[in-house]
Amino acid sequence: MENQKLIQQGAEAKILLNEKDNYIIKDRIEKSYRLKELDVKIRKLRTRQETKLLEKASKIIDSPLPNEQKDKNSTKITMPFIKGKKLSEYLDKLSEKHAMNVCEKIGASLAQLHDNNIIHGDLTTSNLILDKKEKVWFIDFGLGFHSMKLEDKAVDLHLIKEALEAKHYKNHEKYFNHILQGYNLSKNHKETIERLKKVESRGRYKERY
Repeated sequence: MENQKLIQQGAEAKILLNEKDNYIIKDRIEKSYRLKELDVKIRKLRTRQETKLLEKASKIIDSPLPNEQKDKNSTKITMPFIKGKKLSEYLDKLSEKHAMNVCEKIGASLAQLHDNNIIHGDLTTSNLILDKKEKVWFIDFGLGFHSMKLEDKAVDLHLIKEALEAKHYKNHEKYFNHILQGYNLSKNHKETIERLKKVESRGRYKERY
């Protein structure tokens, strides 16, 4: 479409940027291996779920607020484009002090999400953006959901730990320790971290839902 360019495409969705008006469109991709009626139903449902999570998350932490969804049958989410750098590409370029401060912000924001029973579901440094004002934005709640379970919150923590080990292996232990420092703001941080140890010890996280 005019003024729109593809900036990212994954297995589940493609991301289009409207440069003129500075917003993005997340468009869920059709799956040809599914029955067409089922595919449409699944994509609509996941679009509605993610929109609701983003709406709630944006009131709690730095996360993009979707535009009002007028078409309940849509498989697209329109939201502001967050100008900044993905932490997957930028975290290791920061000074040690700066990087640790950013990691504490990640932990503090995750604590707020979990205290409101929001699970991100795909917490990696590719889904975190650092802007010029030093805000850390959480994006892509496509695998997110609501849950009060310590297990789900512990798995969220493990996902970011796993991502750090894979992408930022030289400093992953320091980074994760500072994320945990920020996470101490959670009212249930002790219980969640204890559950994290159990999750890791039995390999539960490998199921990845």
